[in-house]
Amino acid sequence: MNLQRIAAFSRGDLGGNPAGVALLSAPLSDQDMARIAADVGYSETAFAYPLSEDRKQWRVRYFSPESEVPFCGHATIALGAVLGETYGLHTYALNINQAAIEVTAVQAEQGIAAVLTSPNTQSRELSEKELNETLSLFNLHASDLDAHLPPAKIHGGADHIVLPLKQRETLAAMRYDLNAGREMMARHGLVTIMLVYIEDAQTFHSRNAFSSGGVLEDPATGAASAAFAGYLRDRQWPHGGSITLYQGEDMGAPSVIKVSLTDEPGAPVLVSGSTRKL
Repeated sequence: MNLQRIAAFSRGDLGGNPAGVALLSAPLSDQDMARIAADVGYSETAFAYPLSEDRKQWRVRYFSPESEVPFCGHATIALGAVLGETYGLHTYALNINQAAIEVTAVQAEQGIAAVLTSPNTQSRELSEKELNETLSLFNLHASDLDAHLPPAKIHGGADHIVLPLKQRETLAAMRYDLNAGREMMARHGLVTIMLVYIEDAQTFHSRNAFSSGGVLEDPATGAASAAFAGYLRDRQWPHGGSITLYQGEDMGAPSVIKVSLTDEPGAPVLVSGSTRKL
């Protein structure tokens, strides 16, 4: 096994979201992948083995310390960097549990960056019950929400809830109980809950609660960012073809996620980020 530790969506030599990347020659059992992910201890570890002799097509699964995740953006970016360093700067086809996606390794000023093509996106409004439960979890009130963008359940390979907040200070003060969050996310089939502050039409600051994976907070969440971009498109938001999300700032792990998108409803989006070795 080639096991590496990579921070994805890093900002220069700082921040990013640590991920494990395990390049395999053959599949491992679910029990072995869960054990290794727990030993690595990061929010996710990607396990990949080749499906073609030229190493251009891979089967990929993602495990957090507590559960398997259907899709993980930052671990895919980390995987792209490892594949690029190991097998060259190419586009790699990835078969994940519920979709077929791609990741492209590219040369950057500080090592290898990657661009992933997400699964299809979709979104819907929250029910009153879902909204009240989510607000209660974070001790928030309806008056804390930004009226320009309503809360929603969003999907881009995995399910998330997003709460747009009126004040940057409210985002910085995010607090919640890990066990209560774990129970709620399991009940609603969520991977994360995303809190976001709108700086302008193309710039956002976000925090992602990830108690479903046994982690209080994710410093950079590519899957949620992809889903969020799809949601903006569904709302006919003036995204201008690309958005930038700054995440991890309030937990000392500054991260940058860039998303490019078309106006085609539900179409995949492109999520890009830099990486650094750990």
